[in-house]
Amino acid sequence: MQHRLAVDIGGTFTDLVLEAPGRSFSHKLLTTPDAPERAVIEGARLLLASAGVAASSIALVLHGTTLATNALIERKGAKTALITTEGFRDSIEIAYEHRFAQYDLTMERPAPLVPRALRYTVPERIAADGGVLLALDEAALRAVCAQAKTDGVTAIAICFLHSFTNDAHERRAAGIVAEMLPGVSLSLSCEVCPEVREYDRASTTIANAYVRPLMDGYLAGIEEGLRALGVAAPVLMMMSSGGLCTVGAARQFPVRLVESGPAGGAILARYVAAQNALPRVLAFDMGGTTAKLTLIDGGKFHMARSFEVARAYRFVQGSGLPIRIPVIELVEIGAGGGSIARHDALGRIQIGPDSAGSAPGPACYGLGGTSPTVTDADLLLGRLDPELFAGGTMKLDMAASQVAFTAMGAEAPVGVAEIVDETMASAARVHAVENGEDTAGRTMIAFGGAAPLHAARLAQKLGIERVLVPRGAGVGSAHGFLQAPIGFEVVRTRYTRLDTMDETALEAMFAEMRAEAEGVVLQAATRDGLVETRTAFMRYRGQGHEIAVPVTQGIGAAALHDAFVTAYRGIFGRAIPGLQPEIMTWALSLSRPVADPAVLVAPAPAATPAPSHRRALTDPATGLTQDAAIHHRDGLPPGAALRGPALIIENETTTVVPAGWSATINAAEQIVLEFTP
Repeated sequence: MQHRLAVDIGGTFTDLVLEAPGRSFSHKLLTTPDAPERAVIEGARLLLASAGVAASSIALVLHGTTLATNALIERKGAKTALITTEGFRDSIEIAYEHRFAQYDLTMERPAPLVPRALRYTVPERIAADGGVLLALDEAALRAVCAQAKTDGVTAIAICFLHSFTNDAHERRAAGIVAEMLPGVSLSLSCEVCPEVREYDRASTTIANAYVRPLMDGYLAGIEEGLRALGVAAPVLMMMSSGGLCTVGAARQFPVRLVESGPAGGAILARYVAAQNALPRVLAFDMGGTTAKLTLIDGGKFHMARSFEVARAYRFVQGSGLPIRIPVIELVEIGAGGGSIARHDALGRIQIGPDSAGSAPGPACYGLGGTSPTVTDADLLLGRLDPELFAGGTMKLDMAASQVAFTAMGAEAPVGVAEIVDETMASAARVHAVENGEDTAGRTMIAFGGAAPLHAARLAQKLGIERVLVPRGAGVGSAHGFLQAPIGFEVVRTRYTRLDTMDETALEAMFAEMRAEAEGVVLQAATRDGLVETRTAFMRYRGQGHEIAVPVTQGIGAAALHDAFVTAYRGIFGRAIPGLQPEIMTWALSLSRPVADPAVLVAPAPAATPAPSHRRALTDPATGLTQDAAIHHRDGLPPGAALRGPALIIENETTTVVPAGWSATINAAEQIVLEFTP
């Protein structure tokens, strides 16, 4: 019997799912931040033992982690240096030359990952067309290497001007650095982000260099630990784009893993949407540290070419570090079960973005935490049963939660629940508007350990009347990894005018890009069933930003012009006569798609078992406290139905069914909540 193991490391919990034909097993345990691989190995050992499965029967391991993200946010990466073109050491500090909060006189920009003293420059210059204006000064570079050794640098990012058109200087520099500084981790912008726009390219390359030693050691430890456990299967890593890559590719480009966990959750939501034939979905993922919201329309994600990580100023755009990689577009905020609550200077309730994490954790965990958190509020509101949390393996201390909230007042838990839900609702509204969409009328798919607790109330705030909670929602991202396609994307900036486009040269470039993508994909898949997707990022001449235009194989200049006009008109409502389009960047994606599941058939009505017991549940929407029926999810068969107030409890999460809502179990054992006042 062949099995697959999926592992998702979050800021608070590590989730594991073991899949076999026709069945699955899951386990959730606290993350071990000092050595994240320890929780993975321990969780895998416990899960295999409880499932009665031999480690040798694991055929594939799928893994996503927030380790790279947390290293960037917490500034706990390697001591990193930048080697760049003479005169351009301050480009990463100048950034876009604008203020993200123009009326805040005390505004501070986020500090670059590389301090100015570690930004080394070398005389060299490549022109925008790839010509060599000034040869690389190798003597100066060797002097820089000597200085880097003195400074104790362990990672270096090399980013020369216009290296995306001619990488000769970066390649030669890498050879000299490797010779003089053996063991120092190198990241080249011509490999990490060979695209136009100097600041974005440098920021992405530096971020990759900053987390690479950490991720390299961690991934080596994971593979070693799994082998010691008896798991000889290959390990594939979840990327922020929603595809899977090999560990080798992940160790070279760890920056592509920055949003790997949320991407897994989005894939799960798309799978559930396909099962239920849902055209418009809002995916809601809330764990112990953050909450993520994603729009899915017509079975497709909203994709982006770049995003910001570690936003330092109230999550305002422009206050973080730009990362230019393919990513599923989502909004992520510091609102999780472990988010700490407090009163600000004006006496208002403030939630997060800091989190109690797994150590010490919320006060009710009894692990030393004393700050009031969202989880403590949920416990005091009756949303969590202290005896049944985590399948009864972890008893919650209600008295500790009460003590934690003493300073905030007896009514604070209701306020905390309302504030955190309103914060998430505001983020969802802004995210929808930025994508030209709306939240009303959508179906919400809720997963993550804390999302089913808050889903119904959040849905009310967003004008959503139906919520789906998948089976195993508490470990939803890990389930999503099991549905992810193997794939990789290669990008090249090659400025091209349609009136001078060389189709033969273009096909040669795509052949090189395909070969690079195959170098990753074929390590984990065969050629059979691979799908190649080409994209041109185009704009009208004189514009500052591009739009994505699909490119078919062998497309000519005239057809590409028409495709651009169609895409432009679809976004902006009109084309611009008299202006000529141009292409800045080309992308090639190679993947093995996963087939959509069959649409579910409604089950016959089934008798609903009597509740196991009842407990007081406070509804923040009304402030009323009522007796809620407690049901165990395993005891609810497909076709069962019940009305709120009720709690549906499973090992990894609890679904709150407020008064005015009903819950039914569909054919896939998913909970369907509907607002039926």
